[in-house]
Amino acid sequence: MTTPRIGLLGTGPWAQRVHAPVLAAHPGVTLAGVWGRRPEAAAALAESHGSRPYATPDELFAACDAVSVALPPSVQAPLAVRAAEAGCHLLLDKPVATTVAEARAVAGAAERAGVATVVFFTARFGKEEGEWIDAQAAAGGWFTAHADWLGSVFAADSASPYADSPWRREKGALWDVGPHALSVLLPVLGDTEAVTATRGPADTVLLAMRHSGGAASSATLSLTAPAAAAGVGITLRGSAGTTALPRRTDGPQPAFHRAVDALLAAARTGRPHACDIRFGRRVSEILAAAEEQLG
Repeated sequence: MTTPRIGLLGTGPWAQRVHAPVLAAHPGVTLAGVWGRRPEAAAALAESHGSRPYATPDELFAACDAVSVALPPSVQAPLAVRAAEAGCHLLLDKPVATTVAEARAVAGAAERAGVATVVFFTARFGKEEGEWIDAQAAAGGWFTAHADWLGSVFAADSASPYADSPWRREKGALWDVGPHALSVLLPVLGDTEAVTATRGPADTVLLAMRHSGGAASSATLSLTAPAAAAGVGITLRGSAGTTALPRRTDGPQPAFHRAVDALLAAARTGRPHACDIRFGRRVSEILAAAEEQLG
């Protein structure tokens, strides 16, 4: 069998730091090319990883079996629809979209085209984190959970490479780190039956959720926490006692490598991954419901 060809959409910090180096080094795929909204950046990124730039997304789709997307959600969603219609499997970033209509459009296009999909939630593809999530979902009996997902991207003392991200400034923590929290809570506690949202300081949002498994959960989300207060913590409490999400011991590149593996497996077997576009769509639906309450 020929090695699957995968194209990269996007040239920003996430594409440079994670997508491009992993795709170029992954033994299971060939990095077929790069497209970006800034042609000079696409040319530079492609050259640095032994690939080539493409002038239009559709030309890249025609040369690929799959695409990996590292773009703002409002740009990702319509391009993902076009890629699916061109027959490309989809490796998407979170959130897949920031409107329900766009998330459903991507899901519908993927279903009609019969392409495999994976949404890259870093916690779900982290080794220790993924194993912990699976173990707690299997254990069951959870009564309640709380998640703190606190970043300092927009704090006064921030040195984050994502501080200049327009979509993060517009949509805030709810849409940037909210998907991460949901990607851990939903597999363990079940889908949400109800969600309420309250504003905190700056872009901070507090969520309260009731889950189909009977448990209740809460989450505090922020991109404006002081650096000294930033961090991630999720605690579950139930009949087995208390347990906490393990700390990440590696960076996002190994997790993204596993996401590529997951897409290849889904494309080869036809069996959907737990983090496919349907899960990504559901995350967008929950966050949109929360956003409506914030006004």
